[in-house]
Amino acid sequence: MVLAIALCSAHEASAQTLTLSLFERYLESLRVQAGIPGLSGAVIQNGAVVWEKGLGRADFQLNAPAGADTPYVISGMSQALSSTLLLRKCVEQSYLSTIDPVQLWFPAFPEPQTVIGHLLAHAAPGGGFKYDPARFAVLTHVIEACTNTQYRDLLNTDMFERLGMLSSVPGASLAAPTAADTVLFSPQQLERFADVLRRMAIPYRVANGKATRSDVAPLPLDASTGIITTIRDLEKFDLALRDNVLLSAQTRSSAWTNVTVGGVALPTGLGWFVQNYEGQLVVWHFGVVKDAWSSLIVKVPSRDLTFILLANSDGLSAPFALENGDITTSVFARLFLKSLAP
Repeated sequence: MVLAIALCSAHEASAQTLTLSLFERYLESLRVQAGIPGLSGAVIQNGAVVWEKGLGRADFQLNAPAGADTPYVISGMSQALSSTLLLRKCVEQSYLSTIDPVQLWFPAFPEPQTVIGHLLAHAAPGGGFKYDPARFAVLTHVIEACTNTQYRDLLNTDMFERLGMLSSVPGASLAAPTAADTVLFSPQQLERFADVLRRMAIPYRVANGKATRSDVAPLPLDASTGIITTIRDLEKFDLALRDNVLLSAQTRSSAWTNVTVGGVALPTGLGWFVQNYEGQLVVWHFGVVKDAWSSLIVKVPSRDLTFILLANSDGLSAPFALENGDITTSVFARLFLKSLAP
């Protein structure tokens, strides 16, 4: 009996290795077709990283390969992290409610009928759905008001350092620290940020199959965008989310449930996109900076399965209009869903 179980386990492991090997080959083909210079990715299943890889180049000039520890700007995917921080610090550990009017926490906000949950779900002012990073960024003020802590300090202390995400930086502006930065962060923290930013993948603009170095200005940090991180650090975030280290199971379930406004279900939960794919719940997010960066995270909770990709061009997201709320428009997401979560 023991021998039979061992042989069965060995066969399953071999089959998974083959599946992941084929998946990697198809992913590399898609990267080349999209003209993405460098791509880093991971697959996490049942609480373990079963695949991680860097494909292509993080820096053509230095011929530096992309790797799992290469830092990237994740732009709009920052919302998955900031919303988790808000739900943890302000809802679970304080007295904020997602049905509170935004004006209760940020009086300067001009929409008296809008509640916190509307911003988290990208609910448009007049009802319905509209992906609007600028409105989501208002949550920066909400987080700071409910915690009495600057957002970038809270993000670094309560998420990055707490989870050991030590290749993550709260904003590219820390490449040139201001006097205020030297008060907020220790010399050791500032040196760590500087080291990560020195290692960051170079962003590229891709046109007609040719990649040229992008001169896009660094993104400011707010609840909507600006985080710099790596695949390995995002693995830590994903596993902490899975194991209820960041949120209770109940709060996480609420975040991954479609928000309804005026009787209409939006394609979003609280800080995440949420949709049905062939009978399975899929939870996801993306980021894109035109001619510079893109990112993608796709989760299938029923399979305990997560896929994360980071790129140093906009090719992961820009061609697929992911801001409309349909993950199946992405060839990268479809490859994952059909290959590893059929």
